[in-house]
Amino acid sequence: MRLPSSPARPFLHTLLTAGLEAADPYQALLKTVSLNGHSLQVGERTFDLSHTKRVVAVGAGKASARMAQALEVVLGERLEDGLVIVKTGHSLATRRTTTLEAGHPIPDRAGVVATQRLLRLAQSLSPKDLLIVLLSGGASSLLPAPVSGVTLADKRRTTQLLLRCGATINEINVVRKHLSLIKGGGLAASTSARIITLVLSDVIGDDLGSIGSGPTAADPSTFTEAIEVLRHYQIWSAVPPPVRRYLQRGQNGAAPETLKPGSPRGRSVHHHMIGSNHIMLKAVGRVAQKAGLFTKLVSSPLTGEARIAAKQLVDLGKAVRAERGRVRRPYCVVAGGETTVTVTGHGKGGRAQEFAAAAAFEISGLSNAWIIALGSDGTDGPTDAAGALVSSETVSRAKRLKVDLYTALTRHNTYPALKKLGCHIHTGPTGTNVNDLYLFLQL
Repeated sequence: MRLPSSPARPFLHTLLTAGLEAADPYQALLKTVSLNGHSLQVGERTFDLSHTKRVVAVGAGKASARMAQALEVVLGERLEDGLVIVKTGHSLATRRTTTLEAGHPIPDRAGVVATQRLLRLAQSLSPKDLLIVLLSGGASSLLPAPVSGVTLADKRRTTQLLLRCGATINEINVVRKHLSLIKGGGLAASTSARIITLVLSDVIGDDLGSIGSGPTAADPSTFTEAIEVLRHYQIWSAVPPPVRRYLQRGQNGAAPETLKPGSPRGRSVHHHMIGSNHIMLKAVGRVAQKAGLFTKLVSSPLTGEARIAAKQLVDLGKAVRAERGRVRRPYCVVAGGETTVTVTGHGKGGRAQEFAAAAAFEISGLSNAWIIALGSDGTDGPTDAAGALVSSETVSRAKRLKVDLYTALTRHNTYPALKKLGCHIHTGPTGTNVNDLYLFLQL
């Protein structure tokens, strides 16, 4: 991990390391899953494998390769076969599991081909087999299986519009589920095998139907709701005509709905959460407290526009000091979430960088203050940065260096500005994905 030069860099490095280690899917899975003879222990539940023929793993998401590595350690030769799909550049060495790469956040042809292979493997299983599904953030984009009449190009265009309009991840997934053969319980419906789904959550509230668009989870959302999302964000007329036609067919009952709660197939799937954003935040908070900082762990996730969320975090930090007279520096506010950016123009950046740039203006004038915004997967938007670190001196430094940070923010072009200021955090692919981490530190 490379952090910008700062007096607080060693301590901030310690905090971030603690958070990322707590979110490591490899260790999380080893703590959750064990095999003793024919008994497979998943959390507090035991599965008898004495009459199980084949044990196969499939999965998708930025952390799925790391999860597959751990599952191979647990199951050894009992794992017969496996296939996981990861974001391009996120592959890891596995022994029994095939790792395929695909595009994220915009699905590509490689993802379509990989998903077809994954579905064929799941469909080859019988009721006497066990399918273990490894699911983490990013799976929605990595599992493109367009419905009949809708092309990959149609889905790409729809996804791009949704990502740029300010829709939440839950809203985006409602639409994607209804344009997919695998999302919204489609994977569960495609096989007769028993299913155990191990989940590393990247969704606020850990809703199983939203994580990876719920390939093995029952889905209460409807075609009507998908249409309402597109109309609400005023992109209904902009999405490709085949998408509109298919959603309207579904609304009229002429296309099959997603797997619904209460269905026999849905009841036969066991889900277990092995990691989440909250687990990461608690680890960071423990380290900050141990170091002697007054630490505030924000219970509500930061959502909505990144610029507004940045102000909310700083206001919360100021309120902590104002409301508690005994609180003096140093203190630390720890928060998580998943903000959005309503993009206009063609700037380069990501939600964490936009958050940091906006926060720099909010803490300008304070003394010894720092803000960190970090994507836990190691990539923020279509850039090589995981996020950014700014201080109470960033705005004044930008003026001295003639870097127009304000214009960069308004044009959603924060990457070049923050790069010139040396504010980027680089981690490379972390092997996990549990939303973003935000820190407000004042020493």
